[in-house]
Amino acid sequence: MPRKINSLFRMPAEWEEQQSTLIGWPYNKNDWPGKFKRIPNVFAKIISKITDSQKVNLLIKSSKSKNVIRKLLKKNNAKIRNVKFIICKTDRVWMRDTGPIFIKDEKNRNILLNWKFNGWAKYRNYRADNKVGLKIKNNYRGNLLSPKFNKKSIVLEGGSIDVNGKGVLLTTKECLLSKIQQRNSFLKLKDYNHIFKKFFGAKKVIWLNKGIEGDDTHGHVDDIARFVKSNKVFLAFENNKKDKNYKNLNENFKILKRVKVNSSQIKIRKIPMPKPLYINKVRVPASYLNFYILNKSVLLPIFNDPKDKIVIKIFKNEFNNRKIIPIDCSELIWGFGAIHCLTQQEPK
Repeated sequence: MPRKINSLFRMPAEWEEQQSTLIGWPYNKNDWPGKFKRIPNVFAKIISKITDSQKVNLLIKSSKSKNVIRKLLKKNNAKIRNVKFIICKTDRVWMRDTGPIFIKDEKNRNILLNWKFNGWAKYRNYRADNKVGLKIKNNYRGNLLSPKFNKKSIVLEGGSIDVNGKGVLLTTKECLLSKIQQRNSFLKLKDYNHIFKKFFGAKKVIWLNKGIEGDDTHGHVDDIARFVKSNKVFLAFENNKKDKNYKNLNENFKILKRVKVNSSQIKIRKIPMPKPLYINKVRVPASYLNFYILNKSVLLPIFNDPKDKIVIKIFKNEFNNRKIIPIDCSELIWGFGAIHCLTQQEPK
């Protein structure tokens, strides 16, 4: 494969105008052992907030469950006219990783990138999730493209990358280059850079090191670093030197501080981590960075933590043209994901 390439594509930033949001309805009780009963209500609340300003494409396993889901959505004041029900079987709900990633071609038309999915190289039940892109493509405008490298399909999850819409991409070495939960044994760092340039239009790739404790994806970037403007990153930070996250997050800060884009440094706003959250003695990946930017609002995960108020204030100052909507994710996170993990935006 030639190394020099001019990308025909661009991945829009999340804050650019969106057409819809893809969400999968929760059915897998094993993902929230002992707490599943309350999870559908959290999803209904999230969907309701999204339908206030834009459309939701909601994946459900059969038409039989449609009426029950519709009732729960109405109970949470969702605008049902903004919900499109799509019959599509899933193993889990994390559409950020299993749904298509949307990019733009040279004529500003949407393309659906259908990456291979292998259960984060950890779970065995992923066959339905791996087929989501193919099964739902007719519900979207735009061609479906299945990326390959040297004729091999590539595993890539949406939670492992973040972009500024102008050619800069964030990711982590822990997720993509580690031999633990290895996604693509045939790819090296330079190969990923090539893939990111080809399919996302990334002229610069920022490789942070590690993610947070409790993250079963082994280092997804959307728990630790997110672009909020083309030249500004919100970065997870831990002040407690005794916490396991302290060293890794401080290291990420040092890496990012050295990065220059167009000869100027990226602005960094440190976002504090909530105190360690344990459910059934298991540490879960609670992070304020797993937020989702909508056309008119930002859905922000909170965790019944004293730092919630501090972070809400930071978000209100940064996103002063959008409404900040805090969502209690202290039980949702027992599934090892939060708001950004369960959503996937379709650009307008």
